[in-house]
Amino acid sequence: MTDIFHEIEEDLRRERLRKLWDRFGGLFIAAIVLVIVGAGGWSGYQYWRHQQAVTASTAFQSAVGLFDEGKLPEAEAAFGAIAKDGPAGYRTLALFRGAAAAAARDKAAGVAAFDAIAADARLPSLVRELAQLRAALILVDSASLADVKQRVGAIAAGTGPLRHSAREALALAELKAGDIAAANKTATDITTDSETPPGVRSRAELIRRLTAGAAPAADAAAADSGSPAPAAPGGAATQ
Repeated sequence: MTDIFHEIEEDLRRERLRKLWDRFGGLFIAAIVLVIVGAGGWSGYQYWRHQQAVTASTAFQSAVGLFDEGKLPEAEAAFGAIAKDGPAGYRTLALFRGAAAAAARDKAAGVAAFDAIAADARLPSLVRELAQLRAALILVDSASLADVKQRVGAIAAGTGPLRHSAREALALAELKAGDIAAANKTATDITTDSETPPGVRSRAELIRRLTAGAAPAADAAAADSGSPAPAAPGGAATQ
């Protein structure tokens, strides 16, 4: 009797399984096919990304070689192509290297290239601020204090990681423009910031020492004579 009951139970289980398969078998097969296709598609996508990275790396190294050989227009064009069509990481690197190549052949072109990066709202804010800083560093020796301040003034006044370099660029521009008091204050802000990197701090300390006694003397001389204060070392008179 026990065997008969087992056979009946087995028949019932087989019948239930057959009904389930008739009802859901097609869906089960479709799900398996989707899993296989998805796994294959993901593997293909990963391979495609790897190939894109390899191609971009080769192109980037070739562009760097052109830059090192002094072939600046060719390097700029090569970096521009990567910035347009390369993977995300290489695009950002290529944008900056292309702007650097432009600056090496013509400072104004370099500033324009970095300004274009800074104006691109699609890029992260830190990348855009770095482009502003690079443009300002090019302009320190050749442009007005206002041009430099326009690019790094807000960064220097903020709390972001680039504030130290931005303040240094601003202090140099103020010193060159003959604004001794402003250069001294900016350099002091750098040296009193506990998070200032050692290299920036040491250069700011030099500016602070150069301007520590010059600012009051310059202001006093200007007040007595009614003329503009004398220029800072290597700079022009304050307007």
